[in-house]
Amino acid sequence: MTATSARRVLLAAPRGYCAGVDRAVIAVEKALEQYGAPIYVRKEIVHNKYVVQTLEKKGAIFVDETEEVPQGAIVIFSAHGVAPVVHEEARQRQLATIDATCPLVTKVHKEAVRFANEDYDILLIGHEGHEEVIGTSGEAPDHITLVDGPADVKNVEVRDESKVVWLSQTTLSVDETMETVDALKERFPQLISPPSDDICYATQNRQTAVKQVAAESDLVIVVGSKNSSNSVRLVEVALGAGAKAGHLVDFADEIDEAWLEGVSTVGVTSGASVPDVLVEGVLEWLAERGFGDVEVVQPMEESLTFSLPKELRRDLRAEAAAASTGGSSAGGSSAGGAER
Repeated sequence: MTATSARRVLLAAPRGYCAGVDRAVIAVEKALEQYGAPIYVRKEIVHNKYVVQTLEKKGAIFVDETEEVPQGAIVIFSAHGVAPVVHEEARQRQLATIDATCPLVTKVHKEAVRFANEDYDILLIGHEGHEEVIGTSGEAPDHITLVDGPADVKNVEVRDESKVVWLSQTTLSVDETMETVDALKERFPQLISPPSDDICYATQNRQTAVKQVAAESDLVIVVGSKNSSNSVRLVEVALGAGAKAGHLVDFADEIDEAWLEGVSTVGVTSGASVPDVLVEGVLEWLAERGFGDVEVVQPMEESLTFSLPKELRRDLRAEAAAASTGGSSAGGSSAGGAER
């Protein structure tokens, strides 16, 4: 690349935090303020290394299983959702629970329960081992079969081909999901689709934006963690849309300067669990290397927000009411209003 080559950055929008992630992260922060540390969180609240580390410094303790939470303590369930058995485990340990499951994931859970009650075979499109898939499958384990991509369709068996429905993990590639659905419909022509697309609006919007960016980019950098399904998908979508190269990084210092060799246009975006401070770090890193011209590519805007989990809202309202009447605070470490 010559010194006079035009160097620019195409910055995708929307990017970063979706409404469900924002809700979940704020829920942990508010719980720490309301009840005091420690607050236990089952699994990572969202799949982002920086977010988890930041919340740990504030007093959150992340555990893998409910049994690791001390009896009677407060536990927050992550944005990815949990199976009914986890709620039962929490009840048995007398834990005060705050459910930060994304409402769009909850919608898929409710669909699974409804179709199972109607005795459908449910074909759940998703990645084996992902927390969201585990949670959804737990709603109706006897009715759900996981379909991990188009290649897995040939392995699917159902009881009655006239009573089959598909659901999906919310963070998948839209294109790959529909490819899987098409393959399923070839095998099961009477396959029913869910009432609305399960791929969440934020996943779709970020993939649409990165497609536009990738079409003009020599290199696309996606900010996100390797265990973030939607972030990984953004790299795949970028490469499929024409980017010559694509890489996933948690932080700017993970970028390899060799990636810039022969590059004049760098596309930048971030997964739905990534705070914008990390993107700003990447933009600063690129500006220091001559990529200071930033153009925002925004095919659509987002305005959706979700209210905090009901357990937190109840206690925050009680505290506000007590403060307005001069009474005692509803706060404290007992999380009296949280669901037990």
